[in-house]
This record gives sequence, structure tokens and C-alpha cells, in this order.
Amino acid sequence: MNILILGSGGREHALAWKIAASPLIDRLYCAPGHAGIAPEADCVTLDVADHTAGIAFCKANKIDLVVVGPEVPLVAGIADDLGAAGIKTFGPSKWAARLEGSKGFTKDLCKANKIPTAAYERFKGAAAAKGYVRKKGAPIVVKADGLAAGKGVVVAETVKEAEDAIDMMFGGGLGQPAWEIVIEDCLVGEEASFFALCDGDTAIALASAQDHKRVGDGDKGPNTGGRGAYSPAPVMTDAMNARVMDEIIQPTVRAMKAMGAPYKGVLFAGLMITKDGPQLIEYNVRFGDPECQVLMLRLKSDLLPALIAACDGQLKHFDLRWSDEAALTVVMAAKGYPGNYSKGSVIEGLDAAARVDDVEIFHAGTKADGDRITANGGRVLNVCALGQTVREAQMRAYSAVDRIKWPDGFCRRDIGWRAIAREKSRRT
Repeated sequence: MNILILGSGGREHALAWKIAASPLIDRLYCAPGHAGIAPEADCVTLDVADHTAGIAFCKANKIDLVVVGPEVPLVAGIADDLGAAGIKTFGPSKWAARLEGSKGFTKDLCKANKIPTAAYERFKGAAAAKGYVRKKGAPIVVKADGLAAGKGVVVAETVKEAEDAIDMMFGGGLGQPAWEIVIEDCLVGEEASFFALCDGDTAIALASAQDHKRVGDGDKGPNTGGRGAYSPAPVMTDAMNARVMDEIIQPTVRAMKAMGAPYKGVLFAGLMITKDGPQLIEYNVRFGDPECQVLMLRLKSDLLPALIAACDGQLKHFDLRWSDEAALTVVMAAKGYPGNYSKGSVIEGLDAAARVDDVEIFHAGTKADGDRITANGGRVLNVCALGQTVREAQMRAYSAVDRIKWPDGFCRRDIGWRAIAREKSRRT
């Protein structure tokens, strides 16, 4: 089979690494890809936003399956356009991708189908939104309705912070003015990421993970696209996984089918595990980044047949095997991230880092400059490791990090702290 992956991040590198191992592969392409993906796939210059060019490439290169990595092309309807041209595509339709593309749509769907989520209201103007915040008080959560690269959510500790967030979002602080915002109650509990594979009718559970979104140790500082993750998330017990499937994932799949937008692809539920059970924070319509990296390390089955089964409506009798080991990834970012940062700094020591036992390094934002690897983004490297425990995986990942010579990069030093605390408590 000839496969095309769309995207250029750490998620796409992990997908390329996993798909390249399939015996079904003849040629693997990635557009646009990057320096890290190049050993796994042929990186091609292709504007992902130009659907006509994408279709032409697929036909010229006899592509059997397109795997869409990021959310932006999915929300823009690339799966629809490729499908209309007869090209099999893994990822939801534009209509179904509203689960990530519109927070208001998702909240309304949850309300209509009794899917547990925080109480909320939708606003198209700042004055009414601020009035609601003053009435409700803080802490409170302010969300821009559209896509915002993981940065369109503010957990406001005070009314003033909430009002500032409202002004920022309506004022274009996320790149362009929000057309609508959602304000919701602040849930209390432990966050987790849960992934399911869907074929329009059937959903099967994949695995859980826990992300670390804040920029600094101890979960301090602004939200980012993700600073590290591990899988499985200990808070997601077998009983909790079953509740998430029964109370959140399955009702969503049924609701999307009923409204004529059957969901095909991976469904990523951002959850808050509260004293009353799981609550949906938000949906994403693609693999998480950096969660995908740890999932791919733990997945023992061939990924490619699962993706095809999701496209073809054949998940009903499908099963996947997972390693019992824990996987953990540390994100190395350019200094200044998530604010202003510079590109072009040289990264050395990657080969030495990769020689640490059970370590895999996925590139998120790199560029080849002759024989040198340089930074070409905010989040630049994912240093991943397996271990019998989260603590063991953490030690291996940071051992590899310490072999990387990149003065212009930084990372959190506490990825996995919640799981490690649980492991310690079980030993005492």
C-alpha cells in the first residue's frame, strides 16, 4: 500500500514511525514532514490547505490511504474533498469535525444527549459575557469557540482574569477575533486524555494518557500545546474506562450518526475525573500531541489495519493489543515558548540520546541544515521512553534529555509526577 500522512509535528513523526513498521507498506509519504520524519517516509512539498493539489498528488502516486494528522485541515473539510475524489482518508468529515472546530456545538450536543460536562453559556459579545462572569464568580473557564492551537482556553482564578480573557479573545488576541466564546463552570478533579477509534457506528477504546499543558514545573505558567505526557493514566481504571465509553464516547457516536454526520476517525476526549465520575472538558478530532507519541510506543498491534477498518466501517470485531509497560515523553521546546522564540539553533547529541535503552526520539519542529539538525518551531523534540513503571520510563527519558546538547532549548523536569506519586504511595 501507498500511504500519505499529512502534517509535520511530533504526532506525525510517531504515526510515520508506527505505520512504516507495517508489512502492508510499499511507499510512505509525508507532507510536508520534517527532518525527523525523513528516515521513515518520503517528505514531499505539498500545501495541505490546497485540496486540489493534494488530490492530484494522491492520484499521481496511487495513494491508497491518506492519514490526516492535525485538526485544521479536517475542520476545513479535507476528508470530504479527498473522499469525493475516491481517495480513502482517515479522519472525520468537516461536519463531524465540528466536535473540535466549535466548542459551542459540542456543548450543545452534550446537553441534548445528557453527556456529562460542565454547565455553560455561549456569548457573542463581551458585555453579556462579563455580566455572566460577575454573576457566577470565579474560578471560571473562558473558551474561544474555534481552533486556537491549544491556547484558546483560560482557567480564570478571579473575575478580573476572566474579564481580561474575554477582552483578549474578542479583541483578536488569538490571531483573529473570536466570533463566539463559551463560559463554563470550573470542574474540580484530575485531567486525563482518552482515545477511541470510530467507524461511524462502532467505537473501540484505544488507551488513556495524561498531558502536562502548563509551561513550567509544578503546572505553573501559561497553557501550551503540551509539555509532556505519559500512558496509561493511572486515574483511568478499567471501571473508569468503561464509564467513559458508556457515558461519553458511545452517546456521542450515536448522536453524530443521528444528525447525519457519522464520526469516522480517532476521537480524543479531554476529561476531568471528578468525585462524581468522568466529565467531558472538550473533544479533539485527531490524535493528541504529545499523547500520540506515548500511545504509539505502547501499541503492539499493526496500526494500519485499524485505520483502514475505521474508514471501512469494520471495527465491530476489531481488537488491538497494548503493552503493559508505561510510556512517557518529555517535550523539549525553544526558549521563550509559548511566547516569542527564535529558530535556527543547532541541536547536537541526538544519536547519543537515542542509544539509551527503550528510548525513541520523535521530532516535532526540526530542519536539516546539511548534516546538522536545527530547531524550526516552538515545540521541537519529543524524548520518549518505555519502562515497567512511570518512574522507570521517566528516568530513561531524562537520561536521554541530558545527552542532548541544545543550549537554546528547555523542558519541564517533572513529567509524570502524579503517576510517580501514586507509585510511591503504593510502596509505602
